[in-house]
Amino acid sequence: MSFKAHPTAEIDEPCKIGDGTMIWHFSHVMKNSTIGENCNIGQNVLVSSEVILGKNVKVQNNVSIYSGVTCDDDVFLGPSCVFTNVTNPRSAIIRRGQYEKTHIGRGATIGANATIVCGHDIGKFAFIGAGAVVTKNVADYALVVGNPSRQIGWMSEYGHKLEFNLKGEATCPEGKEFYLLADNKVQKK
Repeated sequence: MSFKAHPTAEIDEPCKIGDGTMIWHFSHVMKNSTIGENCNIGQNVLVSSEVILGKNVKVQNNVSIYSGVTCDDDVFLGPSCVFTNVTNPRSAIIRRGQYEKTHIGRGATIGANATIVCGHDIGKFAFIGAGAVVTKNVADYALVVGNPSRQIGWMSEYGHKLEFNLKGEATCPEGKEFYLLADNKVQKK
C-alpha cells in the first residue's frame, strides 16, 4: 500500500507520506514535511517544510499549514482554517528562522475559518469553534469560540458538549465514557 495524490498535486522530495494517505487537487506538500498514515489532504492545501501531521489527520480545503505546526493523530482541520507562524510579521523585515511552534493535540477539531495564532498549543480533544481566533493555549477537552476565543464548555472525545453534575461528573451521550472535572481540568476515567 502507498499514498495517492491527484495529478495536480505537487509533492516536493524529500518528504514522508504514510500509507493510505490521499492528497487532492492543487495541494502542495513541501520538502522535509511528514504526513502520517491514512490522512486526507483536501483541495488547495499547503503543507510547509518541517510540518508534522500524525495518523488519520483530516485537512479540509484551502488550509495552509506553516512551518512550526505539528498535529498529533486524529486531528481535524476545518475548511479555510488559518495558522500563523510569526507573531509580528512585517513585509520589509525577514523573520525566517523565527517561526513559532504550534502543537495540536490528539483528536482536536479546528472549525472552519478559525485562526490559530502561533505559539499557542491546542490540547487533546479540544474543539475550536468556526471563526474563533485562538490567542492563548487551549486546555484538553476545552470548547472555545469567538474573537478572541473564550472557553464556553468541555467536549467529549466523540465531539459532544459535556454536561457536568454537581460532583463534576459527566458521561458522553454517544461513547458512554465517563469524565471528571476537577481544578478546571477534565480527565476521562
